[in-house]
Amino acid sequence: MGMTLRRIVGLVALLNLGYFGVEFAAALAIGSVSLFADSVDFLEDASINLLILLALGWSASWRSVIGKGLAGIILIPGIATLWMAWTNFSSGIPPNPVTLSLVGAGALTVNVICALLLVRYRSASGSLTRAAYLSARNDAVANIAVIVTGPVTAYTLSAWPDLLVGLGIALMNADAAREVYTAAQRERLSADELTRT
Repeated sequence: MGMTLRRIVGLVALLNLGYFGVEFAAALAIGSVSLFADSVDFLEDASINLLILLALGWSASWRSVIGKGLAGIILIPGIATLWMAWTNFSSGIPPNPVTLSLVGAGALTVNVICALLLVRYRSASGSLTRAAYLSARNDAVANIAVIVTGPVTAYTLSAWPDLLVGLGIALMNADAAREVYTAAQRERLSADELTRT
């Protein structure tokens, strides 16, 4: 199972890195906060999966340390989104709704593939693979919101739907970070109990 998990984590990292470039370019081109948040999320997912590849063979206590670090990494897209929202708030110009939905649909496809690849391994290696699975799952939910934002933006001609979805993605990442940190803490406690016995 170890080699299979390594291959899957490597493939997920490549998929995330590839679509980061696509979505980041689109976000900058149309000035979309939600696409920007989601693109940084793809980069964060690629980083998480690369770290998992490095740490898969490590002890539970070391995996716990890495898991806590990953919890911090998951917060990065939220911070980047707040910055993008602040800079776009004054302009009030809505992003192109067709591009928004099409790029969101592509992101959803990539994230569903990643979540399906990782779902059976979400409990393997403790907090590490849980972090990868939660990221892919949360991203798929966020992508659906981005897709819906396109028609809502076209109907309202407002930048608010895009801003709100971007901030929602930031909140979802904060909750995922909490879950990963909690799992890493449990892993550390289990490791400490084993060393005491």
